[in-house]
Amino acid sequence: MNNVDRRNIAARRSGWVTFAGCMMILVGSFQAVAGLVAIFDSRLYVVGANNLWVLDYRQWGWVHLILGLIIALSSVSLFAGRLWGRIVAITLATLSAIANFGFIWAYPFWSIMMIIIDVFIIYGVAMHGGNTDYE
Repeated sequence: MNNVDRRNIAARRSGWVTFAGCMMILVGSFQAVAGLVAIFDSRLYVVGANNLWVLDYRQWGWVHLILGLIIALSSVSLFAGRLWGRIVAITLATLSAIANFGFIWAYPFWSIMMIIIDVFIIYGVAMHGGNTDYE
């Protein structure tokens, strides 16, 4: 494929897919920060019960940290315009929404905000991801 074809493909890429990729970096970073806070200072999260479902705050912190790093790093596959990148993006955004739903009692505003961003990622990739010509 020559340079002209590559520029044409890049020009036709959907803005929603680019938006979703940027939001994946943002969500991944936010997840990692929430995870680090839960790991190093779990007293920040105040809830009547000691556990969220079956995990304590430090365990939820590790879940958020690992998931956040994977989401942020996988955004590269979405920017590359690969079909498997779309599948990974939708899967990870869904897992992120589920993880934040489980964390909602500890930090409701943060969790709801993350779930909304995850929904935008899923929408952007699922509805507008096919507007691109994948190599």
